[in-house]
Amino acid sequence: MLDCRSFWRAGNYEVNSSLVPSPQGTLESSDFDRARVHPKFLHSNATSHKWAFGAIAELLDNAVDEISNGAKFVKIDKMINPRDNSPLLLVQDDGGGMDPEGIRHCMSLGFSKKNSKTTIGQYGNGFKTSTMRLGADAIVFTRSKRDGYGTQSIGLLSYTFLRRTMKDDIIVPMIDFRGYEKQMQPLLYGSQNDWDDSLSIILEWSPFSLKGELMRQFEDIGSHGTKVLIYNLWMNDSGLLELDFEDDDEDICLRDRSSSEEFSRHKDVVQTHLSHTLRFSLRAYSSILYLRKFTNFEIILRGKPVEQIKITDEMKFREVITYKPQTSLGSEEAVARTTIGFAKEAPVLGIFGINVYHKNRLIMPFWKVLQEGSSRGRCVVGVIEANFIEPAHDKQDFERTPLFIRLETKLRQVILEYWKNHCHLIGYQAPTPQSGQSKDATKNSHGLRKTSQQKSSVHHPNFSPPAKHGLRVDEREGEQLIALPALNGSAMPFVQDRVSRSLMEDASKFGEDHAAFNGMDADDQNFDENLSEENLQLFNRCEQLLFRQTELKQTVDGLERELDRVKRKCARLSAELEARRKQRRNPDPVISIP
Repeated sequence: MLDCRSFWRAGNYEVNSSLVPSPQGTLESSDFDRARVHPKFLHSNATSHKWAFGAIAELLDNAVDEISNGAKFVKIDKMINPRDNSPLLLVQDDGGGMDPEGIRHCMSLGFSKKNSKTTIGQYGNGFKTSTMRLGADAIVFTRSKRDGYGTQSIGLLSYTFLRRTMKDDIIVPMIDFRGYEKQMQPLLYGSQNDWDDSLSIILEWSPFSLKGELMRQFEDIGSHGTKVLIYNLWMNDSGLLELDFEDDDEDICLRDRSSSEEFSRHKDVVQTHLSHTLRFSLRAYSSILYLRKFTNFEIILRGKPVEQIKITDEMKFREVITYKPQTSLGSEEAVARTTIGFAKEAPVLGIFGINVYHKNRLIMPFWKVLQEGSSRGRCVVGVIEANFIEPAHDKQDFERTPLFIRLETKLRQVILEYWKNHCHLIGYQAPTPQSGQSKDATKNSHGLRKTSQQKSSVHHPNFSPPAKHGLRVDEREGEQLIALPALNGSAMPFVQDRVSRSLMEDASKFGEDHAAFNGMDADDQNFDENLSEENLQLFNRCEQLLFRQTELKQTVDGLERELDRVKRKCARLSAELEARRKQRRNPDPVISIP
């Protein structure tokens, strides 16, 4: 067992290299035959999971991907390690299982044969990061049937073994069997000695010290399926297991519930509400982990099936809004339908946020698109399946790409519009235009608008008024994205003219868009909140403009290089043509010999 059982400190140890120079003072050539991966990488790779439930979700994803191979269930449970009576985590499914080649791909780093269009997993890294995030060691039992015969394999991924034996390369002992029904014989990929060595390592470092105990683990797998046992589970700083198996016999909880406080700082949230409990209850989290309910598949947690909850069924006054971002994907993937409404507990509880799914899998639960203290958007919840953007590797967030920022801006607009039109349905006063404004106030409003436009054009770092080298304005789903490419005046004037004409046609629309905000009454009680909202939109647009500016600059540079190449070619052809003309005008004299 490792000396340090805390995950976040288990990677702090000295690395010793076994690359010893030869007597001649040089390294052996065999040391460079392949790139090696130090065991410390297993730990650093697993730190991509900040949240233990995110690691468990990765293992559930692997089982859900097996539905296409006939899987009917995945079991998550606690077992007892027969070697030291400590708890271990079981994750087992009845999918197609893995043949010897498949388990080697599973244990390899970055290898995946999954079709990213139909499966959740795609990076070939989830099994390694998830198991190593939950415990120091994992053993895999898998059985499959191929071409009329069966295979079964055992693989050991043990951080403890690698650390205690001072390995400087990741070694994963595996043994395979092949045969019919119970007549299984060892399947050799090397020599018999290699197979025996792998078996002895597995018996020494796994929970099972006898071969008979090891083989009995296949009895409840059936003819096909996979069983993963994670042991030497990580502990917190107090020396207690991160995963709490004792608080609820039908659940697995996070021991340190304070770690979930960053997700639920609302004082008025009832402690039993899903938006709060999903942060420390695996049963609550897995109940909304997948957008669409399974028909012939169950998640069985500690012997009891998880009841799937469809968040849209927990809403009232629902609406569906379609968003079509400009991407290179097909038409279906590029269409995102947002279901939005009030939480059924509204207005008693201030629950709000958008649940973002990707390919049926929950990535961001109850994402606070609006500011925390905003009164607008209170009790508004939503669900969107955004297949047009890729999640981060831990599948708990998205990278802040321009496409994601545009989605964030769109969702903010959708929530504010829904709130404005429906807040009266839950007892809030609907916002109304300011009445009784005099003509002088209207004039002052227009004056404020004009002054604000002038200031924004002077002081805003990413805005300048129309000019002959001006801006380009793209309109995407009602958003105006203003870019700042000042094209090189010495090259391709026709490109500049097209950009300038596009600017002159669209820049006025941008001014009108800002005028609607700048013309507000400064005494309005929501002025500060609206101003903050406008600043967020401007910040998002600035990021989009910089990205677009870079794209345009690359395009212009490419066209300039192409123009130079064409000019050189024209000059060469012109020189050759001129030489031929001279040759025709002055043919070589013919000398006759008498």
